[in-house]
Amino acid sequence: MTNLATERLPHLRIERHDDGVVELVLDNPEQRNAMSGEMTASWGTAVDSLVGDRSVRVVVVRGEGSAFCSGGDLSWLASEPDATVDRLRARMLPFYRTWLSVRRLEVPTIAALNGPAIGAGLAVALACDIRYAARGARLGVPFVGLGMHPGMATTYLLPDVVGPAHARDLVLTGRLVRDEEAVALGLASRVVEPEVFLDEVRAAAHGIAATAPQPSRLATLALRAGHRDIEAALQWEALAQPVTLATEDLQEGLSAARERRAPVFRDR
Repeated sequence: MTNLATERLPHLRIERHDDGVVELVLDNPEQRNAMSGEMTASWGTAVDSLVGDRSVRVVVVRGEGSAFCSGGDLSWLASEPDATVDRLRARMLPFYRTWLSVRRLEVPTIAALNGPAIGAGLAVALACDIRYAARGARLGVPFVGLGMHPGMATTYLLPDVVGPAHARDLVLTGRLVRDEEAVALGLASRVVEPEVFLDEVRAAAHGIAATAPQPSRLATLALRAGHRDIEAALQWEALAQPVTLATEDLQEGLSAARERRAPVFRDR
């Protein structure tokens, strides 16, 4: 069991474990963790505080209460029916960029979908490297059914995760999926029973945190960015692998394997 330090921001908690696992907890359960202005500002502050922090090894994003995230808090749209396109664009771009700044983190990120992840809420989960879903959690992007075009880079992230054909189905129908269908589509890596969901997510995060940090970061960046072809992959790996071969952590990993013990990596 690791020690836990908690920092509270408006509509967001930062929970730091002493092994480098950090949990960002969306904390607006009365509104099913809708992306309020306060939460958005807190998210930007939290990500800024984690970028470049070498003690961070894994980041988990989860929701407080029964939902992961119900999407953007769009009540302001109803209150501004005469807003111009320019005004709306000026508001939406910073909103998108703040939430997608999770991709600035050069460590593995896990979206723990403890409940519904809808619209922009699912898009943030798609921006993470891994997604685990609690059984029964509904996932979808019902933008067009609300009368709006998808946002939060959904038209980029969703095809990247599930493929173009499934993305067209999910976007144009707006239907919600869950459980084994979510896994089959690639929206979730696995489905976990709700009563053990957080324990399973944390076990996965702590397992990743126990691996060598430099290979973990470099592999995360390679997988997140992709390669244009196999030669580009070889060129990246011919540089990234020697970087890790020249570390003390490699020698520790080899020694631990010979001695049949768990390695202790020190990011050196």
